[in-house]
Amino acid sequence: MSKAYLARERMLLSGDQAVALAALHAGVALAAGYPGTPSTEILEALSVLGGPAQWAPNEKVALEVCMGAAYGGARALCTMKHVGVNVAADPLFTVAYTGVSGALVLISADDPGMASSQNEQDNRRYAVAAALPMLEPADSQEAYDYTLAAFELSQRWGIPTILRMTTRVCHGKSVVVPGGPTSEPPQPGFVRDIAGRVMIPAHARPAHRRLRAKLAEITAFGETSDLNQVVGEGTALGIVTSGICYQHVREAAPEAKVLKLGLSYPLPEQRIREFAASVDRCVVIEEGDPVLADALAAMGLQVEGKAEMYRFGELNVARVRRIIARDESPEPVPARGKPPQLCDGCPYRRVFETLTRLDCIVSGDIGCYTLGALPPLSGMDSQSCMGASLGVGLGLRHVLPEAEAKRVVSIIGDSTFVHSGITGLVEMAYNRPATGHVLIILDNGTTAMTGQQEHPGTGRLLDHEPTHKLDFPALCRAIGIDDVTTIDAAADPEGFERLLVEALGDGRLHVLIAKRPCLLAAKRIREYERRAERQDGALEVCGNE
Repeated sequence: MSKAYLARERMLLSGDQAVALAALHAGVALAAGYPGTPSTEILEALSVLGGPAQWAPNEKVALEVCMGAAYGGARALCTMKHVGVNVAADPLFTVAYTGVSGALVLISADDPGMASSQNEQDNRRYAVAAALPMLEPADSQEAYDYTLAAFELSQRWGIPTILRMTTRVCHGKSVVVPGGPTSEPPQPGFVRDIAGRVMIPAHARPAHRRLRAKLAEITAFGETSDLNQVVGEGTALGIVTSGICYQHVREAAPEAKVLKLGLSYPLPEQRIREFAASVDRCVVIEEGDPVLADALAAMGLQVEGKAEMYRFGELNVARVRRIIARDESPEPVPARGKPPQLCDGCPYRRVFETLTRLDCIVSGDIGCYTLGALPPLSGMDSQSCMGASLGVGLGLRHVLPEAEAKRVVSIIGDSTFVHSGITGLVEMAYNRPATGHVLIILDNGTTAMTGQQEHPGTGRLLDHEPTHKLDFPALCRAIGIDDVTTIDAAADPEGFERLLVEALGDGRLHVLIAKRPCLLAAKRIREYERRAERQDGALEVCGNE
């Protein structure tokens, strides 16, 4: 995507690129997030356009930074994948109460079918639970339009707004004709509001009432808003849907009358009732959980949802046709693809080979190194969420018989360590197991799984410009770890195995940092480092003058 972003011309964009372009046009003052497929490219695209994009250590911090910007009267964009919202949920539920002075849009990029995720959660549930409005685009044009609408809605009601994307919308490309914001972005400025921003119980109780009043107004807005549209004029079959499912519905049942919910929460109840009454048969088509079907049934409407078998994985045109036809026969088994695996030259193959050979009990974490769990390496015994390797490993150390406990190792990547491993390391030093513990940090100098993004441990910002670099060994020692060793396990596998054997047997706390750049990123990393050295040299020359 070029920087000629102000031209009102047809552009072929992914949904992620369209969100970035819209954020720029909306006058976003700050955009923060953590890389996670399928949301990663939003901030990368915004950075290319010259927008104010930055990576945060994790999603909670990203949202809190954006909250501060929105409290300061600016427009802020926060991006993450669906499981990232779990990490950010704590501040999310409270910022719903405090509201914002500017505007705050949260992108939740869901992953039906788990193309690159550990679960298939449906984040429409978060809109209901946190009591926040949610928009769901169906293509790149709507990703652009709805991003603008989300900023307008957030600013109008002073409420954070969730834009729910899915993998197909994020990564699929379609034509976008840029428009532009319908109002000027607010000018940043601080206004003290202790009762509105400090959520002690005495302030939170009236804040909850204000939140529900805002939702009631937004519900009324949705009854007439163009965000919710009726398409088609038939009366035999009516379909209620949202997001990418709209595209499948239009192809699978072109004769159907469709209520497309762009503002999928809060629901326009009266509009839905009128639509259901206008058709002989009303079917709800949605991916994931029966969120819409349950809501419409709770309204007392006679609607059909999908069979339980269609709750799993993505929908497509063929599956939508089957749902409409009430076909619950077994679905064709998809052709088996090639299982993913670590790159042939991955420096961490030697680490997993060693762990397997020593019969270690390995508490693992999330990243490309999770593929070390698959045959033939089979070098990981558990993995659940970012940072869990430490807590789970410590729990095993505390309860297993001594001989088994001494085999337990936690393993985590460098980006994941920064994301949510540091507090686990504090736990390791604070509640020290009797047998000690061993943590292996796989430091490949990048966030490899999502496309080689930067993080605080690389010493580079989102745009790869140099910044402060988090010193892993110094941090570990400051926390109270007994022994911290950095080694290139690929170059010295025997030395790594000796270190690991000694660490497993001496009852102390050890961090082994297996450090070697990711092969796919190594060339770029060297160029970034040379660029930083040239800049440092230029600064020294200027200083001497």
